[in-house]
Amino acid sequence: MRFFFLLIFCQGSLFAQVGIGTTEPTASLDVNGTFRVRSTTNETDKEVIRDSILVISRSGNVNRVESTEIIDAALPSMVRASFSSSGNIGHILSSGSCTINFDNEEIDNNDEFDTATNTFTAKQDGIYQICAQIKISSTISVSTNFGLGIYKNNVLVAEQSFLSVQVLNTSVSPPIRYVSTTLDLLEDDTVTFKISSSLATVNIAGSSSNSYCAIYQIR
Repeated sequence: MRFFFLLIFCQGSLFAQVGIGTTEPTASLDVNGTFRVRSTTNETDKEVIRDSILVISRSGNVNRVESTEIIDAALPSMVRASFSSSGNIGHILSSGSCTINFDNEEIDNNDEFDTATNTFTAKQDGIYQICAQIKISSTISVSTNFGLGIYKNNVLVAEQSFLSVQVLNTSVSPPIRYVSTTLDLLEDDTVTFKISSSLATVNIAGSSSNSYCAIYQIR
């Protein structure tokens, strides 16, 4: 009879939650404090290495995660976008400006640039280096302003804009506008690029070497 009750007790203990440093364990083994491993075995199996990194969840549980997911989570934002066509890209300027239709992702490692809205939305807080360049596809035949701006949350934060000057029917202003700045972005902050001019329409050269935007997270 004693052996019978001892067997029942041992079976129940096998499925109980054990706490070290706590009287209310919430896992099979719940350690409230630090723990030490005096020796380990070096793992050489590549498949195990790729899928056996241990992390601590917000609740304190030890979970397994793929190594590629850790790398992706730690990668800084890197974006380069241009036009999907190498021809002339027409932009209609309502109220003197419009968002540039960068619709081709060359680089977007964290999936933060939306080609449908031509908008970058930060997924993490950080310091970002941002630049853009556009080249008009044909000479502007009148003396008028022509600019390129970087907008944070739809507010202008950096711009290069000056007159496209004609002298004796010859353009004496460069057809390229380039702007660069460094921004402190919070999660869900947006960045867009806009062209400004008093002209109703502006054609931009679609070649990615002439017209593009780039965003890189410094830290």
